[in-house]
Amino acid sequence: MIKRLPILLLLPIFLLGQYRDIPDVVTKVATSAGGFLKLETSARAIGMGGSFVASGRGVSGIPYNPSSIAYIEKSEAYFSQVSYLAGITHGVLTYGTRIGPSNFAGLHLFYLDSGPMEVTTELFPDGTGEDFKVMSLAARATFARSLTDRLKVGGSLNYVRDRIAETQMQTISYDIGSNFQTGIYGTVLGMSITNFGPEVQYTGEDLSVQVADTIDVDGSLQRITDEFPLPLTFRLGIENKVMGPDSPFLKNEKHTLLVSVDGVKPNDYTVYGSMGLEYGWQDLAFVRMGTHLNHDTAGLSLGAGANIRLGRMALTVDYAFVDYDILSYTNQIAIGLKF
Repeated sequence: MIKRLPILLLLPIFLLGQYRDIPDVVTKVATSAGGFLKLETSARAIGMGGSFVASGRGVSGIPYNPSSIAYIEKSEAYFSQVSYLAGITHGVLTYGTRIGPSNFAGLHLFYLDSGPMEVTTELFPDGTGEDFKVMSLAARATFARSLTDRLKVGGSLNYVRDRIAETQMQTISYDIGSNFQTGIYGTVLGMSITNFGPEVQYTGEDLSVQVADTIDVDGSLQRITDEFPLPLTFRLGIENKVMGPDSPFLKNEKHTLLVSVDGVKPNDYTVYGSMGLEYGWQDLAFVRMGTHLNHDTAGLSLGAGANIRLGRMALTVDYAFVDYDILSYTNQIAIGLKF
């Protein structure tokens, strides 16, 4: 036993040495499918650093919190197109309307196009001369209800499809959310859970491998992919209008200042946050600023907006800029119509 003692004393050192390269925080990056579902889509939200679960108003807030459509007065339409990073483009087309004194319904379509990418193989690392695309789609049918003058709840039924060349996955998922005016110094509390659904699996012709007929009589074998969860995301946020006609702090009939803070917990990353400010002048012109907290790339964001009254209708134009550090930056313009 005495001879074995030095070995027993050294055993913990050997065991710890096996884990010297493991980081303090395991982020779970790349452990979910359908990563495009996490892209921010509202120009107003992006200008405020993505802080929108409590600040969303109308159809543009559906992906953040489906209860946001309960703020619609009559009907709304919204469209945006973004030249994203690395030649990727994505856009939003959505519509919502009031269907009763307390009930609201909306349709939200998000699409992503990677643009042409070269096909590369082990034998042709510089390209085979062929191209392929990634085409992604998320269509949401949303219903919301004002339970009281202070509490709004909503939910979405989502059809999700992701196609990579000839390989694809499709599934159904759900979102739920609420918006509650607490009555405490004008604070609004928002909560949502998005992309709740079954695990998904990719299938398609590109997973077929040609082999000799001595291995398989059909001359091909099919690769089997693993199942992965969707990017389930929990958001909790607060909003307060520290200046404005109804503000409990600084009352002003012409100028408004809104502060918004969100905490975000996805299932494939660590907890991160976002915060934003929105200054408004007579509900006609807006300037926004925000930032992401503990995010891997997204940093400072800026935005602006204008409400243009057209008789009984109102046209909304929003712009947002985001700095993605080493990934460069993006610009987004969105148009909304209230009628």
